Amino acid sequence: MLSLLNRFQDWLDVTRRVDFIAPIALRLYLAPVFWVAGTNKLGHMDDIIAWFGNPDWGLGLPFPEVFAWLAALTEAGGAVLLVAGLAVRWISIPLMMTMLVAIFSVHWENGWQAIHDLQSPWAGANAEEAVSRLSRAKSIVEEHGNYGWLTEHGSLVSSNNGIEWGATYFVMLLGLFFLGAGRYLSVDYWLSKRFRSQGKS
Repeated sequence: MLSLLNRFQDWLDVTRRVDFIAPIALRLYLAPVFWVAGTNKLGHMDDIIAWFGNPDWGLGLPFPEVFAWLAALTEAGGAVLLVAGLAVRWISIPLMMTMLVAIFSVHWENGWQAIHDLQSPWAGANAEEAVSRLSRAKSIVEEHGNYGWLTEHGSLVSSNNGIEWGATYFVMLLGLFFLGAGRYLSVDYWLSKRFRSQGKS
C-alpha cells in the first residue's frame, strides 16, 4: 500500500515541472477583475471621490481625492502588471490593501456571502427573509412580465454584498505575493534571470 502511495506521490511531483501554471492562472483571473474595477472608477472619478469622502452615504475617508485616485490607478495599473507578470509581488501589496479597505469599510457588516444562499453554512441572519422576498419578486415577474426573457442569460439573485469576493481576491493576491509571477511566462522571471543572477556573481 505504501509503495502504491509513493508512486502516486511521484506522479504528483512530476507536476512541479509545470508549476508556473498556477501563478499565471491567478494573474489572468485577477487581471480583468481589477481592470474593470479600476477603469470604472477612472470613468466616474467625481462620483468616486464623493463616495470616498461622504460620511453619511459613503466611506467617509479623509483626503478622498488622494485615496480615490490611488485606488483607481492601483487597480487599473495593477491589472496591466498582472498580465505582463511585471512587479507582481510588489503590486500584490497595494492590491491587497485595496481589498482590505473594501472588506472592512464596505462589505464587513453584511457578513460573508456575496449572494444570499440558505444552503451555505455562512448564511446571514437576514438570508431567509431575502430569499423569501426574491421568491416573491420572481412570482410577480412571472405573472406580470416576461420572465423567460429576463432570465435568458442568468438567474435572478438577491445580492448580500458580503466579503466573500473581496476575501477571495485577497487570498489569491496573497498567493501571488509568496509565489511571485511564475517561471517562463512573466517579465519578472526574465528580469530576475538576467539581473539577479548577475548581482549574485
